[in-house]
Amino acid sequence: MKIIKIQLCVLLVLITSLTYSQNTEVIIEPVKITDNIYMLKGQGGNIGLFVGEDGVFMIDDQFARLTPKILSAIKKITNTPVKYLINTHWHGDHTGGNANMTKEGTIIVSHENVRKRMSVDNVVRGKKRPASPKAALPIITFTNDIMLHLNGEDILVSHVHNAHTDGDAHIYFTKSNVIHMGDTYFQGKFPYIDIDSGGSIDGYITSAEKAIRLADDETVIIPGHLNLSNKKELIAFKEMLVILRDRVQKEIASGKSLEEVKNNKNITKEFEKDYNWSFINDEKIRVSIYKSLKKSK
Repeated sequence: MKIIKIQLCVLLVLITSLTYSQNTEVIIEPVKITDNIYMLKGQGGNIGLFVGEDGVFMIDDQFARLTPKILSAIKKITNTPVKYLINTHWHGDHTGGNANMTKEGTIIVSHENVRKRMSVDNVVRGKKRPASPKAALPIITFTNDIMLHLNGEDILVSHVHNAHTDGDAHIYFTKSNVIHMGDTYFQGKFPYIDIDSGGSIDGYITSAEKAIRLADDETVIIPGHLNLSNKKELIAFKEMLVILRDRVQKEIASGKSLEEVKNNKNITKEFEKDYNWSFINDEKIRVSIYKSLKKSK
């Protein structure tokens, strides 16, 4: 009996430690970009925040358990409630707080494919993801582009076709010269191409080209993950993707198999040092590009 009690105690300690680490140690860090635009870093996708007298406009909301911390961080910036929330795509680290934000009276906006995917079961990285509850679903959807006119700013929300997913959006603050690219851009790292959700390597490249056309040398770019960026870094990111796509395409044309491309480090050799990270390494990006190109045929 003593052994069983000890085992139970150890289990409880582990569960308590895990809960603590998931909820207590996450810090929501505000990064000020302009007088009224912020990026909030925490756990999950980078949040965009645009504050003003007309109301707060928010981009993505990370995980549900973090909503109280996120709202607390926002209240340190402004007492104005979050009026609008836009999801850059459907993944849970960007939409997990939707239901909580709906309870706060926030209006959620997204591309139509975001709502479609959140409404049904999906597969992400080989794992089944159940449909989101009704309260989490966006209530305003768009197909291509929409303009929002808020707090003296003209905000272009633009759909990007089949990049990270099939429901991606860029958010461009035209006067403030700030672009939030969601997960169509991982600052300085290999990206995650969610092929099961309609993502593609060609769409990723097109997405980067679209943002590059909008940007100038002063534009601040908010990526879906990691740190604030700029046009120069985005151009390097795009050029890396073009080189890797062309190399993998050449391998496919010569009859190479997925396994051969997976093991061919020469494809990514000059990018591994800078672009490898814990989420997507060189092997994974070679596999993703191969699968994307084969699927597009």
